[in-house]
Amino acid sequence: VSYYVGTLGTHTEIKKVAEEKVTLPCHHQLGLPEKDTLDIEWLLTDHEGNQKVVITYSSRHVYNNLTEEQKGRVAFASNFLAGDASLQIEPLKPSDEGRYTCKVKNSGRYVWSYVILKVLVRPSKPKCELEGELTEGSDLTLQCESSSGTEPIVYSWQRVQEKGGEDERLPPKSKIDYNHPGRVLLQNLTMSSSGLYQCTAGNEAGKESCVVRVTVRYVQSVGMIAGAVTGMVAGALLIFLLVWLLIRRKDKKRYEEEERPNEIREDAEAPKARLVKPGSSSSGSRSSRSGSSSTRSTANSGSRSQRTPCAEAARRPGLAAPACGPLGPADRASEPKKAPHATLTKAENTPSTVPSQSRAFQTV
Repeated sequence: VSYYVGTLGTHTEIKKVAEEKVTLPCHHQLGLPEKDTLDIEWLLTDHEGNQKVVITYSSRHVYNNLTEEQKGRVAFASNFLAGDASLQIEPLKPSDEGRYTCKVKNSGRYVWSYVILKVLVRPSKPKCELEGELTEGSDLTLQCESSSGTEPIVYSWQRVQEKGGEDERLPPKSKIDYNHPGRVLLQNLTMSSSGLYQCTAGNEAGKESCVVRVTVRYVQSVGMIAGAVTGMVAGALLIFLLVWLLIRRKDKKRYEEEERPNEIREDAEAPKARLVKPGSSSSGSRSSRSGSSSTRSTANSGSRSQRTPCAEAARRPGLAAPACGPLGPADRASEPKKAPHATLTKAENTPSTVPSQSRAFQTV
């Protein structure tokens, strides 16, 4: 019956920053009596429970290039045959994190040691951003966040002194969003809120920071620009309206001038008749009368030529009515020739002594 005497070492926890060097301790006293039967083995169990061999010593040989990921980065830190089988890893990577087990066996005796290694990753350089309007009276949100790093990451904001006497604290009306520690709300901005603001992201491994500048603009300047633009637009519209009204008025006036001669007013007074005395005459009436008398003379000459003695006798009551009847050719031939109009007028005004039979054949 073989008896095995074992020693269970204490658990050791080590935290180390990535890219640095770490030494995992493992000590024993089993190699001095018989060195040929000494076996040393380091095992790594990750967070998912998978186990793999990191480095071994057996049959007087060291095997330390067991995986490509750890090749050239792992080795025994000291004289493992003399009792120090500590493991050294350099440079440290996040994948090296886990539970390490050191097993030392020799001639039926063994020693186990456990080391929990936690690899810390520094926060990546955060990115600073602004959300909101940079005008007086508005609210502004400062935000920063690191894309990588070991949790928890703590964020803090502060002002950067550019001149002597400036306060490093945030403005009085500032609120921190505890659900998102990297966000800070600056309320009711003023001109004194302008300046540099620094965000720092930190954890157990270290810190990183970023800087952003806040420049608050005057509200009046924005209002003046908007008012100037509005005034220019309104002025252009007013000029356009005036030009349009002038053109419209000119066209309307031209239309009225063209339509006035053809316009008939129903409420206009009828022209008044002008009475002319029998003895009065003017150059205008004379000219008109001369024209009309010539027309009448022509018409009267035509009508008188068609009068018969019967018609003339009927028109003058003092004359005896001759025997009237249709004129034959002989009668027409014996009809006396007509005298001129002036002679007839004169004869009409002179008392006639012609007998009634001959008077019937006189033409007036």
